[in-house]
Amino acid sequence: MFDKLTNHMQLREKALDAAWIRNEVISQNIANVDTPGYKRSTVSFEEHLESASQKRGFRGNTTSSRHVQIGKNSDNARIRVTRDNKGLSTRLDGNNVDVETEMASLAKNDIRYNALVQSINGSYQRIMSAIKEGKG
Repeated sequence: MFDKLTNHMQLREKALDAAWIRNEVISQNIANVDTPGYKRSTVSFEEHLESASQKRGFRGNTTSSRHVQIGKNSDNARIRVTRDNKGLSTRLDGNNVDVETEMASLAKNDIRYNALVQSINGSYQRIMSAIKEGKG
């Protein structure tokens, strides 16, 4: 039971890290809106988390870094920052950053970040409540 709780906490903490990095990347994109030739960066995490969390079969337990991972787990979901070279720029300087799109992404990410923080805080409060109730 406790393993399931801590596993879900780890997933949310990893998602929180991704939201933090996404915030930094979006801010960097906005800061470079007037830099000629700058290509916007993006963060991908949720897609990797989804594919890693679809459990099919069993997951092997490794005791050494040299062991081959068997099965899928959430540890395989990495936060990736990539350059968006595909985005066609309508600007002559080659910059493909659109401030309105970045500001909307920043607002969406801010909501996601705050929801994750509240979720993690709620989980810790439930754990603390269970510990306090168990003392009596």
